[in-house]
Amino acid sequence: MRPLLITDCDEVLLHMVRHFRGWLNEAHRIDFTFTHDFANAMKRADGSRPTQREMWALLGGFFPDQMHRQTIVPHAREALARIAETADIVVLTNLEDHCQTHRVEQLAAHGIAHRVECNQGGKGAAVARLVAEHGRPVTVFVDDLGVHHASVAEAAPGVHRLHMVAEPDLAPLVPKAPTAHARIDDWREAADWIEARFASGLPADAVAGRATA
Repeated sequence: MRPLLITDCDEVLLHMVRHFRGWLNEAHRIDFTFTHDFANAMKRADGSRPTQREMWALLGGFFPDQMHRQTIVPHAREALARIAETADIVVLTNLEDHCQTHRVEQLAAHGIAHRVECNQGGKGAAVARLVAEHGRPVTVFVDDLGVHHASVAEAAPGVHRLHMVAEPDLAPLVPKAPTAHARIDDWREAADWIEARFASGLPADAVAGRATA
């Protein structure tokens, strides 16, 4: 049974916020400040901030029409190619289902051709489903958002959780997710960590059990 890597896309495989920031300014005259608090990152020239509903509408305007702006994270393609030699890979992205084909084509244009699953809300249930579908192999989950690590920790505690924020202007502002097992923001080091988890042959909860025994 091959091990399984389940990875997010935006700020893990592809840069997003830097391009979203540029588009907001060009198309809507909204300034975007790099911050871990996304709800307060946007501000109009008059000082007002978009409502939550308006923010979701702005994100809907970026995906999928502006996805062509996104650029690949350094070393991501090479790391996935290396990992794919011995493991299965699924890209689990929090986009609406109608964006699935756009994401597949976008990633393929950057040389990344793996299964893409769209998700809404916490990723724990989706990760648990994918792990079961693949026969419950040793699995690593990579994401930039702490809320998803918490969700996976609850729904699939055997999954190794790697926190990655690949945007260099954002990474220093984001603390390590408390429920992640490690924080690595560079794919060269991340690939080593992932393959070491696979080589161990042990799920995360078994490793934790040994450490506390």
